[in-house]
Amino acid sequence: MKSLDYYWYVRSPWMILLTPLSLVYRVVIWLRRSAYRIGLFSSHTLPVPVIVVGNITVGGTGKTPLVAWIATYLKSLGYHPGVVSRGYRGKAGSWPQQVRPDSDPVMVGDEAVLLAGLCTCPMSVAPNRVAAAAALIEHNHCDIIVSDDGLQHYALQRDVEIAVIDGIRRFGNGLSLPAGPLREPLKRLTEVDIVVVNGLGSGDEFPMKMKPGAAIKLIDAAQQCELSAFNDQPVHAVAAIGNPERFFASLRQAGMLVEEHAFPDHYFFRKEDISFDDDKPVLMTGKDAVKCRHLAGSNHWYVPVTIDMTAEFPVRLQGLLQMKAAPVCAE
Repeated sequence: MKSLDYYWYVRSPWMILLTPLSLVYRVVIWLRRSAYRIGLFSSHTLPVPVIVVGNITVGGTGKTPLVAWIATYLKSLGYHPGVVSRGYRGKAGSWPQQVRPDSDPVMVGDEAVLLAGLCTCPMSVAPNRVAAAAALIEHNHCDIIVSDDGLQHYALQRDVEIAVIDGIRRFGNGLSLPAGPLREPLKRLTEVDIVVVNGLGSGDEFPMKMKPGAAIKLIDAAQQCELSAFNDQPVHAVAAIGNPERFFASLRQAGMLVEEHAFPDHYFFRKEDISFDDDKPVLMTGKDAVKCRHLAGSNHWYVPVTIDMTAEFPVRLQGLLQMKAAPVCAE
C-alpha cells in the first residue's frame, strides 16, 4: 500500500475525501499566524541578524545542503554564524542541545548531526528556536543565526526568509495537509525574500543544482570511491529521506543498476534493514549514514552532495543582509 504522500503528487481523486480536513488545517494555520501578528503569541527579536531557510511543503526539498552553503558563505564574508534547528525526533531530556558531527542522532536528530558536519560552525537544536539561538549567541559569540526549517516557527523574528522548492514535485496537488503537501498556502511564497528551486527555476526563482560526490565508506571515511566505479553494477540503494526517489535517480544517472530500499523519513535503522544476502555495495545518503555507522560493514557507502548556486544568489543574499539586517562584519 502506498503512503499518503504518494497520492499528493499523482493527483489522486481520493484526496478529495480529505479536503474538509485541509480546510480545517488552513483555518488553524491562519488563526495561529494571526495570533502572532496581533501579539497574542510572543515573537522574539534576537540581537543579531536571522536568516530562516525552510519550505511550505512537507518532505525533502534540499534545504539542508543549502543551509550548509549559506553558513560557509557567511564565514567568507567575515561573519561568525551559528545554525539552529528543531532537532526533529531527538530524544534528549533537556533542550537546547549543542550538536557536533559526532553527536548521537537519537538524542538530537539525524538532520542536525548531518548539518553539524556540513557547516563546521556552532550548532544548537531545540523545539524552541529562540532558546537554541540564544545559547549560541551567549556561549559561542555568534553574530548571525541561520535557522534550518524555521519558516513556520513564528516565535523567532527573522530578517531574511528563504523558501526552498522541489523543482520536480513542486506543490503536488496544491492542497493543504492532509489532502496535499502544503504546510502553508501558496501565497506565502510572495512574502519570502528568496525562492530557491532544487532544479530548474523560473521567473524570480533561484535555481540550485545538487551534485553527488565520491562515495565514502561508512567504517573508514578515508576510503573514497568515485561513483563511476559502480557503473553498470547492481547496488542496493537505501534512503530514509523526504524524497528518496531523488537519491535513487541520481544513482541511476551515474550508471548503476539500482535496487531500491525506501524507508519513512527520519527512520532509525536496524542492522537487518541494511543487510542483504549478497555482497552488492550498499549506498545511502549522508543523512542516513549518521544513523548507520555502528551498523555498517565493508560494503556500506554513503554519497555526500554539494550544491551549485548561480552567481546572482549570493549577490541577492548579501544585498538583503546589508539592507534589512546589519553591515558585513569585519574579522
